[in-house]
Amino acid sequence: MKERARMKPTGKAFFCKRAAQAVARSTVNLLLRKYSAAASLPLLVHPHMLRHACGFALADQGADTRLIQDYLGHRNIQHTVKYTATNPARFEKLWR
Repeated sequence: MKERARMKPTGKAFFCKRAAQAVARSTVNLLLRKYSAAASLPLLVHPHMLRHACGFALADQGADTRLIQDYLGHRNIQHTVKYTATNPARFEKLWR
């Protein structure tokens, strides 16, 4: 993120080239496929998996479901609940 800020990118793109231009969506897809294959992962990674990983990470850190919903841009809370409902370890503190 420090490197990205140093480039002073234009627009809202998360991934940027050295010229501070947005990296094309097809390039991100290609790179994720290339590196997931190189890492011998059992499946090919795609960009939407990054959204899921972010949702689960926020839930694991104890973020409120409404906060996760807003952050991921979900209109329907049911699309967000799956991130918080699948980790029973989050609730262990309540029973101690």
